[in-house]
Amino acid sequence: QVQLVESGGGLVQAGGSLRLSCAASGRTFTYNVMAWFRQAPGKEREFVTAISWSGVSLYYADSVKGRFTISRDNAKNTVFLQMNSLKPEDTAVYYCAGTSGPHWGRTSAQYDYWGQGTQVTVSS
Repeated sequence: QVQLVESGGGLVQAGGSLRLSCAASGRTFTYNVMAWFRQAPGKEREFVTAISWSGVSLYYADSVKGRFTISRDNAKNTVFLQMNSLKPEDTAVYYCAGTSGPHWGRTSAQYDYWGQGTQVTVSS
């Protein structure tokens, strides 16, 4: 089993920044894809960004392009999400997700492992 634990969420004013971390433990897979999703109250979970094992391939939702940056440190089994220029509409629970192989996608069903989520609240 793989365990994913997110950290770094909190309350920030609009225009501010936060950095989320996701630490993986247990049976970790090589060549997997890691991603961040988010879910706002009353809305479906949505794709935010994903990163390939090598870190070369990056995928972003249009709503966060130019403001969010995903990265990973495979030696530490950790994925990061740097969020800049935050907006109130970024308020959500942010979830770390991982696949067991090199495939990736924008839907929740394509990911095999999930963290418990961390709350991000952006005040106006």
